Amino acid sequence: MSDNPSHILSFGSVNIDITARAERIPHPGETVHAASYAIGLGGKGANQAAAAARLGQGCGLNVFMAGRTGTDNFGAMARKLLTPFGVDLKALREDTAHPTGVALITVDEKAENIITVAGGANMALDSSDVAAHQSLIEQASVLLLQLEIPLALTIEIAETARRAGTLVIVDPAPTPADGLPEALWRALDIVTPNETETRLLTGIYPETQEDAARAARKLQALGATHALVKMGARGVYYLSGDREGFVPPYPVKAIDTVAAGDCFNAGLAAALTLGKPFDEAVHFAAACGALATTRLGAAESAPHWHDVTAMVENRPAT
Repeated sequence: MSDNPSHILSFGSVNIDITARAERIPHPGETVHAASYAIGLGGKGANQAAAAARLGQGCGLNVFMAGRTGTDNFGAMARKLLTPFGVDLKALREDTAHPTGVALITVDEKAENIITVAGGANMALDSSDVAAHQSLIEQASVLLLQLEIPLALTIEIAETARRAGTLVIVDPAPTPADGLPEALWRALDIVTPNETETRLLTGIYPETQEDAARAARKLQALGATHALVKMGARGVYYLSGDREGFVPPYPVKAIDTVAAGDCFNAGLAAALTLGKPFDEAVHFAAACGALATTRLGAAESAPHWHDVTAMVENRPAT
């Protein structure tokens, strides 16, 4: 970790989410009537920044967001919605040539979802953004990365951070069909795939703890020092160096799983920045993800510090 743990930086996508809630997800070619819809902040980069900043309000952490929006109404909306979370937006640039990213989301009555993303300005990010924010990258304690911006640029950002000693956490979503490039594996410290992403990266679907353990070992062999396999409602398996463990699921009534993984990664970054041991950080992150499923929305579902710490502290011993 960086010798100057001054802040968390999320470098990635900023979207506006248009979310429809229906009884079920439509089949190809089918129209399904939605009971309601909502327009809100999204994009995995923005979600993770917002979630980390909301936690930071309760523990004194500073969180920055680096990326791009358009100069359109959605861009202004994204900035307006990020501000109350406490995210520092000085590294969020305006792109006059591309629109703000948009995600079209359908959520069914079981809280499952499908998402279609039009990247817009997110996909216009280039090396000039890395140069403009180099000091912010190098001085971060933790860098949060996702794969909703150009992959080559993600590698460049990760390499810049790694050279400076910044801890690099990569959420491999969406996972490319041919996996992650070797250069990204070499530049990351922690990888946090969910079940589907784990299968794409390792060929193993983590149905059980044993499956997750095998997958984590493959992820470590690929280059991750720390591998966390997010198994949704079945818990989280982690492998950190030669230490391993399993966090059972927190008992919650899920109503919306959108951005639960983003809240998990934000919680992990916050806990590690504060110096918590790795196993405690994973428990904290799991509580963040669980609480996020109890609220509607993407960034809006991010939990507060006191709620997460209460959930962790009050969990019965297993």
